[in-house]
Amino acid sequence: MQSTAVEIEFVERKRYPVAPQPLSHDFSAATIGAVRRFHQTFRQYQPTPLVALPGLAAELGVAGVWVKDESRRFDLNSFKVLGGSYAIARYLGDVLGIKPSELSFTRLNEPAARRALGTVTFVTATDGNHGRAVAWSARELGHRAVVFMPRGTVAARVANIEKEGAEVHVTDGNYDETIRTARAYMERHGGVIVQDTAWEGYRDIPLWIMQGYAVVMHEAVEQAAAAGVEFPSHAFLQAGVGSFAGGAAGLLASHYGERRPRTSVIEPTEAACYYASVAAGDGEPHDIGGEMPSIMAGLACGEPNRLAWPILRDHADLYFRVADSIAASGMRALAAPRAADPALVAGESAAAAVGLVLALEHDRSYAAVRGTLGLGTDSQLLIVSTEGDTDPDHYRRVIDERLYPAAWEAARR
Repeated sequence: MQSTAVEIEFVERKRYPVAPQPLSHDFSAATIGAVRRFHQTFRQYQPTPLVALPGLAAELGVAGVWVKDESRRFDLNSFKVLGGSYAIARYLGDVLGIKPSELSFTRLNEPAARRALGTVTFVTATDGNHGRAVAWSARELGHRAVVFMPRGTVAARVANIEKEGAEVHVTDGNYDETIRTARAYMERHGGVIVQDTAWEGYRDIPLWIMQGYAVVMHEAVEQAAAAGVEFPSHAFLQAGVGSFAGGAAGLLASHYGERRPRTSVIEPTEAACYYASVAAGDGEPHDIGGEMPSIMAGLACGEPNRLAWPILRDHADLYFRVADSIAASGMRALAAPRAADPALVAGESAAAAVGLVLALEHDRSYAAVRGTLGLGTDSQLLIVSTEGDTDPDHYRRVIDERLYPAAWEAARR
């Protein structure tokens, strides 16, 4: 079928006037493996499954589709706890003089450590999942959290954070403005800000968060190899501020070298700051502002993380901005699987990649895009479903009422 609305736009990586940044040891397999060993000291730790979807692969005309299901992470419905817990642990470890290689949940909870630390207040801004991760991590390690959320935040996400024992404030600003509100609170009241984006003089904690997030891909490449996929041909990474995508792309480039997957960055149309930065062509990050009314709340960010930007500039290949209908179609496809594929619960920010590849297959408007992406019968697709139904009521409506139909879906009804 042929669509009339533009649901997918992309730009390719360019040649920039600035020199490429060398790959940092910060995201080597050895470094991220050490971060993963810290996570293994939590009783809740298990690698999330890498799920094969052969039925979907057959529909797409590719060799394999592999989905990393982060709805199963620590019973928190999202990968974010990997970053929040590691950043908080690194901060506490530095205060206590514990080497990173010796960090553990038990060590940080010893009576002597608790006495030395007192109660630390961790402050953050969030669209939902990151704040819940910080609140959970602070509580598990004996501290407290104050969490700021942007206007329009749904009640379910507020409630999930409050259940972790945090103090929650909903602001009148968008996500990027809410970060500034959290910083101002920290400056007035004290505490430690735990944010997954960097600014001048604030680098360590965002780096630690990105390293925590990269554990997702460290697990995935290990699981893919165990399943016989030594070199996935394509990887799809969602970007809000870009911390997850940057950490994952760094690990992929470090682990695979010249044979790394062809890597795509995916953002909502209304909040595509990486798309805009690449399109500008000067090699520099560019902020966008204004309203960002996307159902992909976890990706509705207008200011690229300055640590993630050079990684994604130099080690990704295509940068997509997609409509809400693309994400919604992906949610439905994973909930109603093809053939004998298992059903997966994927939230709004999790399913954009699946929706993207389905549109490229079924909508003739995007035939050239599919060609640029290079999908073929031997392609092995690595996709991360970053969250489950973090807004359960909206998730049910998207599935049951078929809200936000993609053009190709509407044409089939």
